[in-house]
Amino acid sequence: MESPLLQTPGAVPADAPDQEVAAHYGEPSQEQRALEDGAAFVDRSNRGVVRISGPDRLSWLHSLLSQHLDALKPFEPTEALLLGAKGHIENHLFLIDDGEAVWAHVEPGSAAPLVEFLDRMRFMLRVEVEDVSASHAVVTGPGPAEPGTLAWPDAAGTVTRVVPRGEFPEGLRPAGIWAYEALRIAEHRPRFGVDTDHRTIPHEAGYVETAVHLNKGCYRGQETVARVHNLGRPPRRLVFLHLDGSVDRLPAPGDPVEIPGGRNVGFVGSAARHHELGPVALAMVKRNVPVDTELLAGGVAAAQEVVVSPDTGANAQIDLRRRPAKHG
Repeated sequence: MESPLLQTPGAVPADAPDQEVAAHYGEPSQEQRALEDGAAFVDRSNRGVVRISGPDRLSWLHSLLSQHLDALKPFEPTEALLLGAKGHIENHLFLIDDGEAVWAHVEPGSAAPLVEFLDRMRFMLRVEVEDVSASHAVVTGPGPAEPGTLAWPDAAGTVTRVVPRGEFPEGLRPAGIWAYEALRIAEHRPRFGVDTDHRTIPHEAGYVETAVHLNKGCYRGQETVARVHNLGRPPRRLVFLHLDGSVDRLPAPGDPVEIPGGRNVGFVGSAARHHELGPVALAMVKRNVPVDTELLAGGVAAAQEVVVSPDTGANAQIDLRRRPAKHG
């Protein structure tokens, strides 16, 4: 569903998977600063919105997802993963319960398959699942979150809200998705389906810190989570890349990450130009790549910064190295 803000003078459509919203409105760097300073909002209405109602909703979702949900308090934001039988990530959900229903926002194009899966798993339980993307949308803007609203804390002190579709904050300038993506990448926040692939498990991307509860009952894929947590050393790890600023292009999602000599050790996920850090990216690389090795990301020289430790799991402390959020 294409955003009406794409008709704004100067609006430039983003690339997939964000082609339905604006990359920028003519001033990418200024838009990014305005978003960080609390003077702008980002239309993220290409994301899907799902509503799950019924008295069994929390215990049911608790049995299906990676997060502890059966005692979730109203308007307490959280995250969860839907995992496959072998522990691979199939969806990443941002969740909040309003006392009557659980609301979730998910990546573009993933609401319909999520609803289809959940419908198959209802059996005789008292739950109803709806894709409400046509009537509700996702917007990211200044905080703090108002009490009793569908809102999640996000990058650089912003707040992401589910609102009626077409409702945008008043008195703020629009910023394109490039602005949000730059701030997200700088805070080492992976994006499902861009910074992950079909083989990604939670420990590799650092989702164990935010979207997995390690002391809850059985759910699909739990065996993999428990094994890696107990034995350590997941096959790959998320890294943050400082890219060569003298190159006039960014690597594309899926571009190879190589070490000197041309050996492929991973793939590029998100990349952006940050107004302070310059060109940056997230990438998934093999666990055994030395943390101080210079890399080539889509042919662009890159210095890596550890996000997920090679020793994550086992007796090593899980330490997802997030940059501190900047508040205006």
